[in-house]
Amino acid sequence: MLHRDKLSPELAANLSEREIEKFDALAEAWWDPDGPFKTVLAFNAVRLQYITDAIDAHLADAVGLGQASENQPLTVLDVGCGAGLLAEPLARQGHRVTAIDASAHNIEVARRHARLSATQVDYRHCLTTALLQERQQYDVVLNTEVVEHVPDPQALLTECGQLLKPGGLLIVATLNRTIKSFFVAIIGAEYVLRALPRGTHDWRAFVSPTAIIQAIAPQGFEINDLTGMSYNPFSRRWRLSHSADVNYLLSARKL
Repeated sequence: MLHRDKLSPELAANLSEREIEKFDALAEAWWDPDGPFKTVLAFNAVRLQYITDAIDAHLADAVGLGQASENQPLTVLDVGCGAGLLAEPLARQGHRVTAIDASAHNIEVARRHARLSATQVDYRHCLTTALLQERQQYDVVLNTEVVEHVPDPQALLTECGQLLKPGGLLIVATLNRTIKSFFVAIIGAEYVLRALPRGTHDWRAFVSPTAIIQAIAPQGFEINDLTGMSYNPFSRRWRLSHSADVNYLLSARKL
């Protein structure tokens, strides 16, 4: 288990120990297709397709503008990577992926699985502040299901923007703060369907698309797309949706 008093001041600055302890306990089950998080894995498959399509479109635009070659791998940073559910498949697509997480347990689980699948991912137990100190920058930065779990979402989004190269792509996925999201993501997912353990989310920490846009606007981002995700409890399938009232994905280009 990760304790705040064992962290550097930079790592502890924007960190909720309660959130880290919560996900330490869940990390081992994330890769089990028949385990308690099979709904999450189904969710991840749809989310991954959106991200893959967004990256492909971004690369095509860069090639069209003469800023990249068609076979040039992109550098991708996955912030709050968990067990590597996005980092691994993106690495298998040929991208150079760096994946970071505040949970040492999550990083160890991700590294172990990457070794078993012979996938090359640079997993690091750190926060975005450490990469900024190293003056790192990436073609693509992913911030998925993270901002609702940190004390200062705006600070994290600002740091993600700083870690992007000019012309880079930022993809954020999170939960909207609406009445519908309270009933669907909290009451429905945690209490009725029991797809997630009770207490996984705090509705008060959910973040609206407007708040995301306002947080990244000072860095000159151009919004590419805002797409929702919805779950059918009868078919037990996730799909992309026109409604961003609950889960949503937002992609933006740094000018």
